[in-house]
Amino acid sequence: MKYILSLFFAASSLVLVAQEPAQWDLQSCVAYAIQHNISVQQADVQTRVAKLQAEAAKSSMLPTINGSSGTGLRIGRSIDPTTNGFSNTQFLYNNFGLNGGVQVFNAGKLRNTAAASEYSWQASEADKQTVSNDISLSVATFYLQVLSSIEQSEIAKIQIQQTKEQLSATKKRVEVGLLPELNLLELETQLANDSSTLITAMSNVEQSKLSLKALLNLDAAKPFDIVVQPVDKIKTQTFADLQPDYIFNLAAQNLPNIKAATLRVNAAQKNTIASKANFFPSLSFGYSLSTNFSNPFKYVTGYEFSGYSTPNAASPFVTMGSTKYYVQSPIYTATSSTRSFGSVWNGWGNQLNNNFGQSFGFQLSIPIFNANQSKIAYQQAKLSARSAGLQEENSQRKLKQDIYAAYTNAVVASNKLNATQKAVVSAEKTFQFASKRYELGLLGTIELLNNQNNFLKAKVNFKAAQYEYVFRIKLLEFYKGEALSL
Repeated sequence: MKYILSLFFAASSLVLVAQEPAQWDLQSCVAYAIQHNISVQQADVQTRVAKLQAEAAKSSMLPTINGSSGTGLRIGRSIDPTTNGFSNTQFLYNNFGLNGGVQVFNAGKLRNTAAASEYSWQASEADKQTVSNDISLSVATFYLQVLSSIEQSEIAKIQIQQTKEQLSATKKRVEVGLLPELNLLELETQLANDSSTLITAMSNVEQSKLSLKALLNLDAAKPFDIVVQPVDKIKTQTFADLQPDYIFNLAAQNLPNIKAATLRVNAAQKNTIASKANFFPSLSFGYSLSTNFSNPFKYVTGYEFSGYSTPNAASPFVTMGSTKYYVQSPIYTATSSTRSFGSVWNGWGNQLNNNFGQSFGFQLSIPIFNANQSKIAYQQAKLSARSAGLQEENSQRKLKQDIYAAYTNAVVASNKLNATQKAVVSAEKTFQFASKRYELGLLGTIELLNNQNNFLKAKVNFKAAQYEYVFRIKLLEFYKGEALSL
């Protein structure tokens, strides 16, 4: 949009980031300020935070899925997770799980919350553009102050030159006895005062530059020069193109702070709808997958055959009925239990496959009574929407008031400019007549200097009125949607 200065200066700001100009014009100052000013950077951070919040709200509508896994050793009496039986044997366990869910129905709560977050993010973007615009206007104000201070210092230099010429002419007349020495002393005093005025004017130039550098976030010790453009060469539009009703209609559609207020109204309305969804049931779908493995550290790996036992000497025979039988008993000896961390993983794959389980289901939540929390939240949301609407209405009214005030100030500045211009013409003629009378010895030095100072003051006032008029017109052009330029 052409109204947003940050977009207008986007291309030039990319160049300024790489290399600062030797002499700064208004456009380069504005572009650099938008890129480096602390307030703009803070607004950019807030915008990024709002964007992340909008993405988080939008992502909440997506299904969730989470995985889990665990491996460990159980000692003492515990339940074997594979057999679900009690065991006093040390065993190794390993499990895996996967679960998730998705909201099927919630009366549009998630959707409207995401929409509200989206509007809030867009409002934050508009706020950043508003900060950029405010910084741009401040830069233009300080830039014009620097130009005005430079022109006033030039006027002071001309004044010193005129006083020096008068001093030189008066000195010659004093030497030949045409004028008293008092005239020479009065002119020397005037020259000292003019020098003091020049020093003050040059100090004002440096102070204005420092203020502009601070706004640009430039190092105060860096050299800084601006492109000096005579105020007479600055192009301005006529009042016929800057009528307040016409400007207001354009500004109300394009100004970022008005857009931000409208977007916040939309966000508040969506939040109200989302809050109302708490009165309705919600339905969700969930799913889970799981499996596990366990194995003891001590278990019998097999048996070894150790032959037959020797007949018991006390009873080597067994009598069955009237018959005795000789008995030989085979002996089977179990091997000792082994501890092997490698062998405890035997059967891992089979157990995971055999113990694999899964579940799917729906969960219905019906609000019955939650201590009026949903009702209160809904009422608060409606009040917030009302507050946002009032803020939007107030922004519109303030904008119209500011535009009409700016137009009135521009008219006053125009009238003031015309008046000071006439004052300069009149003061110049008066000073010329006074100079001629002084040369003829018909006017004293004090009267001459008074006329000279009046002429100087008239020129300074005229230059100040010129810059004030330019700023007032540029402000109306800004409201209209024109980029700041000289």
